[in-house]
Amino acid sequence: MIKAAVLGSPISHSLSPLLHSAAYAQMGLKASYEAIEVKADTLAQFMGERDETWTGFSLTMPLKEEAIAYADHVDDLAKRINSANTLYRKAGQWHATSTDVIGFTNALKMHNVDVKGHVVILGAGATARAAAAACDNSSTQITVINRSLARVQAMSDAVIESELSFLNWDDLSVLADADLVISTAPAGVTDSIDLPDKTSVPYFEALYKPWPTPASSLWALRGGSVIDGLDLLIHQALAQIAIFSSTAFDSALMYNKLREVGLAALK
Repeated sequence: MIKAAVLGSPISHSLSPLLHSAAYAQMGLKASYEAIEVKADTLAQFMGERDETWTGFSLTMPLKEEAIAYADHVDDLAKRINSANTLYRKAGQWHATSTDVIGFTNALKMHNVDVKGHVVILGAGATARAAAAACDNSSTQITVINRSLARVQAMSDAVIESELSFLNWDDLSVLADADLVISTAPAGVTDSIDLPDKTSVPYFEALYKPWPTPASSLWALRGGSVIDGLDLLIHQALAQIAIFSSTAFDSALMYNKLREVGLAALK
C-alpha cells in the first residue's frame, strides 16, 4: 500500500491530495495521501515520528530546503538547486529529490516552448532555482529579478551553462526583451508590476490559486500566451507518482485525467 502526504505551511489549499488520489485510483492501487501542516522548524521532529509504513512525502514551502538537510541521501539535482520537493523511503532510509525541474521542463514542452534566448525569472527561491535549472542550456541567457541579492549564490549554483544576471524589481523594463517569462513570485507580488504594452512570448505563472492572476490576465490581453501553475503541479506530481508507486503508466492519459480533476477543483 502507498502511504504518502504533502507537507507544508500553509497546506490547506493544496490540490496534491486530489491529484495523487485520483492517479492511484486510476492505476487501481491501494493508497492514502493526505495534506499535513508542518512548519520548517518541525520537519525533523515530524519525520522522526513516522514509521516504516510511510512511502514518501511531497514537500511545498517552506520545507524544500529543510528537506535537503534532513534526508539520508540527496541526489545531484536536488543538491544543485538546494531544493527537494520529494522525500521517499528506500532500503530504510530517506532519499531527497526534486521533481520541480522535470515539472517545468515537461510543461514547457507540452506548450511547444523552445527554451532559448532571453529567459526572465521573477523570484529567486526554491521554485525559481528549479525553473532556472530547467531552462539552463548554452542557448539561453537567464535574468533573475528579485527584491534582494541574498540568494545570488544559490541561484548561481543552479545554473551551469546559461549566462546568468540579476536585477531588482526596479528593472522590469527587461521584460520587453524576454523570450520567456517565468514568475515564481508569491501571490500578490506581481499584481501591480509594469508589463510590456505588447508581447508575443510565453508567460509561465507558477501559481495555480487564485487563478488567473492579474499579471497573467494582462499578459494574455497584451498578446502573450500563458502557462498556468496547474500544469507545473501536474507534471511534477506525475514524476512523484512514478516514484511512490514504482508502477509504469501512460503519462499523457494520466495528465489529462489530473488536469480534469484539477480544473474541477479550482472552479
